[in-house]
Amino acid sequence: MPRPRSLTQDQIAAAALAVIDRDGLAALSMRAVAAELGMSAMALYRYVGDRQEVEGLVVELVLGGVDVSSPPGTSWRERVTTLVGRLRDQVGAHPHIVPLTMTHRHRSAGVLRWSEAVLGILAEAGLAGADRVVALRGLLSYVIGAVQLEHLGPLSGAGTTVFAGLAPADFPYMAETAGHARLVGADEEFYGGLAIVLRGMCDPLA
Repeated sequence: MPRPRSLTQDQIAAAALAVIDRDGLAALSMRAVAAELGMSAMALYRYVGDRQEVEGLVVELVLGGVDVSSPPGTSWRERVTTLVGRLRDQVGAHPHIVPLTMTHRHRSAGVLRWSEAVLGILAEAGLAGADRVVALRGLLSYVIGAVQLEHLGPLSGAGTTVFAGLAPADFPYMAETAGHARLVGADEEFYGGLAIVLRGMCDPLA
């Protein structure tokens, strides 16, 4: 008779996510997850096959919670903005998992549901074929890059201060722009950039 399971996949994923949030993605290992759960690594192997499977569980735990419902009575740009913002909120709460969202995107039900919802909106807006492919990839690239910039190189960080102190004679635009950058909040940066992306993406459809 098989041994009854005493751990759920969500419990394993939550333990792995705790390791990643606390110590970074490089610290993730079967041994570290097992220690977080208070068990031996060998015991953990009874529930998951390897680190890659644990990574997939982490991605699903985070992205499975993204609401993909579309707000009614709004423009296609507003609907896409809502869905992109929700993805940013989920990933931004755990920025160290960004690389995992890419390597496991093909197997994540959460990523697939979000992509399907966004593609449906883009299709209604009139995008088809290669244009729709590039639009979806562009939105994903924007979210990934924005989350990493927000958490690894925020406008409120030391980098902006350094740029603002550059000699105007050598770097006039960098120095001036950095001076303004210190006044821009994270949400203003994210949604302002997204608006620019969306305007350029489907300008003929406006």
